[in-house]
Amino acid sequence: MNGINQQEPVQKTVQTRQIKVGKWNEILQNSDVNQIWMELHRIVSSHPLVRASKRAGFLVEEGKYNAYTDLTQELFVALLTKERFQHYLDTGMTDAEVEAEISQIELTNMLTAELRKRYPESYRLARRISTLIQSGKNFKRFDNQNNPDAHRRLADRLYGLSEWSDKKVRRDNQEMDVRVKTVSFQSRDTRMVGCTGDAQIVISNVELEKLIVRVFKAIDSPVDVRSLRSFVMSRLPIMDIHLVPVSGTGDDGDDDRPDYEFADTRANPEEDVLRREAELGAAGFVEDFLKNLEKSVRGKAKQYNRMISVLWYCYLISDSGTQLEVAEMLGVSDSLVSDYRKRIESNLQQLSFNGVNEARQFEKALKSKVREIISMEKEEVAV
Repeated sequence: MNGINQQEPVQKTVQTRQIKVGKWNEILQNSDVNQIWMELHRIVSSHPLVRASKRAGFLVEEGKYNAYTDLTQELFVALLTKERFQHYLDTGMTDAEVEAEISQIELTNMLTAELRKRYPESYRLARRISTLIQSGKNFKRFDNQNNPDAHRRLADRLYGLSEWSDKKVRRDNQEMDVRVKTVSFQSRDTRMVGCTGDAQIVISNVELEKLIVRVFKAIDSPVDVRSLRSFVMSRLPIMDIHLVPVSGTGDDGDDDRPDYEFADTRANPEEDVLRREAELGAAGFVEDFLKNLEKSVRGKAKQYNRMISVLWYCYLISDSGTQLEVAEMLGVSDSLVSDYRKRIESNLQQLSFNGVNEARQFEKALKSKVREIISMEKEEVAV
């Protein structure tokens, strides 16, 4: 032995993310309804389209119930009605196959059908935009340049203009959002189309492709399909109106529903007069407030002027800095500024307003008055 230890090559193990799959065959054979519901709730909670719908406000939480509960129940009833649970057992599908069908087919179809029903124009245009960028000669994909066989969800794929270099730098989404606003708003094409002739074109495919090109030139960057659809549709006059009946006197003859009368929340003339008088009165509070500040320093001009400066820099403007920086600016100690702030806040707490408008009017008048006092003080120092 030569004393040199030869190390064996270390084999690195790559940990792959384990995707949880329910024991569908077991729980279906046992007819365990509670476990079936729990597994469906798990699928609903982790489905990307469900999460996107919740972020967009499509799913709303009410009270103590989770936003996914109703959707899980709807999925459970749909599968039960279509006898899909028995079909899974009869065809001998594996647990993974059952999980994939419920998640990727049944739940996805249910969500897309609801989206198509609630937002018909947005859904239709999003599909058209996706189709055009995949088939149009003006566009190309950027996220698979080194690996053409790479699989990626359509919404996450990066597209850009075909004339761009493969190494085109991608911009930040916030910057692209600002840039896209320079694209002119598209006028609406009101021609009627469809089998029943009840849908408007909104924009033809030729014009839509031109609009996508203008959007790409404005943002000057490859962008994912999800963001691109949002950018393009922000330049279109889309009207997705979801009507909800609120009265029982409709044409459907259902008179059992209660009648609703929308309350008029606008102020009446008397309330308008009282509001204006209250706002003018709030402006009059300024003189009393400043007199109380002057009394708190026993009428001493130097201390009063310092307190007015603390009021201005610490409360009435937002870019003055920290308390330490204000103290350094005024040439006083931090403890003195802290003491003045306590006196100011004590007097502010004694004020009483009947509404937000009064408080805003008081703040506006106070800022104007304090600015005037500080300007006069600077002029006297300059002289």
